[in-house]
Amino acid sequence: MVVFPNAKINLGLHVVSKREDGYHNIETCFVPIPLRDILEVIESKAFQFTTSGLSIPGKPEDNLCVRAYELLQTDFDLPPVQIHLHKIIPMGGGLGGGSSNASFLLRSLNELFSLSLTDDRLEGYASQLGSDCPFFIRNQPVLASGTGNEFQEISLDLSGKHIVLVFPDISVSTAEAYAKVVPRQVNPSMPSASLHELIKQSAEKWTDNLANDFEASVFARYPVLEDIKKQLYDAGAFYASMSGSGSTMYGLFPQAPDISDLSRTYSVWQSKL
Repeated sequence: MVVFPNAKINLGLHVVSKREDGYHNIETCFVPIPLRDILEVIESKAFQFTTSGLSIPGKPEDNLCVRAYELLQTDFDLPPVQIHLHKIIPMGGGLGGGSSNASFLLRSLNELFSLSLTDDRLEGYASQLGSDCPFFIRNQPVLASGTGNEFQEISLDLSGKHIVLVFPDISVSTAEAYAKVVPRQVNPSMPSASLHELIKQSAEKWTDNLANDFEASVFARYPVLEDIKKQLYDAGAFYASMSGSGSTMYGLFPQAPDISDLSRTYSVWQSKL
């Protein structure tokens, strides 16, 4: 079985408050995008996990795909499988590629071995692997709250628009990003409007009102990211932002833009949504 795990972007990201367990409550809009890895899983005589494409840091046994298989294998006594992941989605850029791989593997194992798991149960398993893994089970735009694992359906249609991703050669630590952000609960200067209210506004108003709270501290350390955002707007984006805690920057455009200036300096990907 071959599937194509896709990436996501964050359309707005509010860091609302710090929780007693050390994590943060957030609100964001997850939007799937058509940048995809390739994942193959077949029944085998012995378990095997191999990769190609972009180099994946860490030990293979710690990969989320391996952990996803082990999670279901414990409850369902699955036979051994051979998993091959061809990595295209850059890692550590706020695009959720690893989470997508794990959730697509859960879905594939459910189908391959006729486990009859509902989406709700698959989301339960996915939540044990990472806070944004459950999103990729249904894989449709949602408002996410809590730690990013509580979902509310949203009416959002970006079909026909174009997206440009810019991948600067910068690694932003998620832990560092959270350590430097000031939660809105203790920051009276932040607007009080909910993300849901902002998303419902016309896209022309997103530029001034829809924010990723990580940008202030991350841009202060990596000014080139703010410059990329400006270049995306100069190229005609109706909205540009950092995805997640970075460092991928994206722009949304009404039509395919000329991004030749950006592509001469950075790795760039674009597609129609």
